[in-house]
Amino acid sequence: MIELIAGVDEVGRGSLAGPVIASAVILKNKIIGLDDSKKLSIAKREQLNQIILKNSFFAYGSASVEEIDDINILQASLLAMKRAILNLPIKPNKVLVDGTHKPEIDILVETIIGGDSLIAEISAASIIAKVYRDDLMMRQDIIYPNYGFGQHKGYGTKAHLENIRTYGSCLIHRKSFKGTS
Repeated sequence: MIELIAGVDEVGRGSLAGPVIASAVILKNKIIGLDDSKKLSIAKREQLNQIILKNSFFAYGSASVEEIDDINILQASLLAMKRAILNLPIKPNKVLVDGTHKPEIDILVETIIGGDSLIAEISAASIIAKVYRDDLMMRQDIIYPNYGFGQHKGYGTKAHLENIRTYGSCLIHRKSFKGTS
């Protein structure tokens, strides 16, 4: 039996705005240059994203701002991960998740601290989730131009916090974070 391993990671957990996005990746081929998405330049992430999408089975899962506010960011992250795994076009035998928390799912799941730097499948998941969410936040920047989502992607930068103080929060701000209500 062929062992199909899916790597899973999420992005947007520490953001003040927008959904949390997870991706699950089963690599078909070895890909050179994979690493934690945060350690890669934007250009390298974009390049690897295209390679990953062509050389893997992949899926995304998300949890909305409303879900984050309702069940908390940790539970929303786990929900997004579960959705990504269930959205895969083929079922893995094993799932490797970056971090210490794992989603409740009827598949063997192992957590790996720092897995986004250590495990190719998790690195790939980290990259495509980051590119997907960054693109989503760039589109939100067009809808909500006062907040600078195109620059900070919803994270709590000094400029973003100042924009919240000036304009108040918008529909995609998480109410569960202090300073955005």
